[in-house]
Amino acid sequence: MVKLATPHRKISGPQAQAERIPAANSTRSTAHGRLVVVPLLAEFVARYPEITVEIDLSDQIADVLGGRTDVAIRFGPLADSPLTARRLGETGRTVVAAPSYLARAGVPRVPADLARHNCLDFSFRRIEPGWPFREAGRDVLLAVGGNLTANSGETPVQLAVQGVGITRVGSFHIQQEVASGQLVPLLDAYNPQDRESIHAVFVGGATVPARVRVLVDFLAERMRARSPDG
Repeated sequence: MVKLATPHRKISGPQAQAERIPAANSTRSTAHGRLVVVPLLAEFVARYPEITVEIDLSDQIADVLGGRTDVAIRFGPLADSPLTARRLGETGRTVVAAPSYLARAGVPRVPADLARHNCLDFSFRRIEPGWPFREAGRDVLLAVGGNLTANSGETPVQLAVQGVGITRVGSFHIQQEVASGQLVPLLDAYNPQDRESIHAVFVGGATVPARVRVLVDFLAERMRARSPDG
């Protein structure tokens, strides 16, 4: 969650209309917030120095309609609701492991090889009860198993870096680890290239506060510019 507040001053910029900007909030995946959104906040507060930012990263669903949150960042398909959604980008998923694990356990060459590997998965309920792959032009869903599960993407990434096993996570989680060689992409030829959309959701309409407009516009501008996934 990000809370934004200003005293009785106008936000500078072409989209600023409100004279008073009370709290604005944003919730998102904790990992996405830490890895993608937080690095953008220095630029945001420099651009809008009138706004005071309080950030609280949470994986909980934010209460936008109830007024507790002004802006929430959501991943994947959006449920029907009266909220307005603004697309910020998308992310793919990649199967990865550390060189130390692969040296010890071997490199999986086809998805079926994962049955012999320690796969680090999520503990929360997902729409897809397995890892999707594409083989011979067909989409297949492969059940995987391992000795550790986690409720956030950062945990399996950290464990994978330590050589514990293989994981499949959003590409934004592992950009630095892959670039540095700490993690190695696997089974790319079988990647179904599934994409997960990222949206900002908020209460729309003619009376959208200036604080909401500037935050959403800023996130859309900067996240699209910085994301390799678009």
